[in-house]
Amino acid sequence: MAATIPPEKLLGMLRDAIIGTVRRDGPDLSARQFGVMLISYLEDGPHTVRGLAARLEVSKPAITRSLDRLAELGLAKRSPDLRDRRSVLVTRTRKGQDFVSDIRTNLVAASKAKGA
Repeated sequence: MAATIPPEKLLGMLRDAIIGTVRRDGPDLSARQFGVMLISYLEDGPHTVRGLAARLEVSKPAITRSLDRLAELGLAKRSPDLRDRRSVLVTRTRKGQDFVSDIRTNLVAASKAKGA
């Protein structure tokens, strides 16, 4: 059975991981953009604007704005869904994979620092 990590320790790890991304001179993401990134990269896809909006319980225009910014930063891109031309698929990029890898590295470092 896995040990339960106290909420304060989890928050400290999250803080340290986010601070690590801020210090690395990379893009600053909003919470919504961060959520879109993590769902797109950590959960099996394909991911659509409609699906991301439902998953995050926000409007499709809110997801579109987040994807506009992520695409501008090269962290994700959109492509047409060849099976349903009304849908747009969110596609991963190498830069986005590197960004998520950096976050993972920061979380591991934060967990070691907190003794988790």
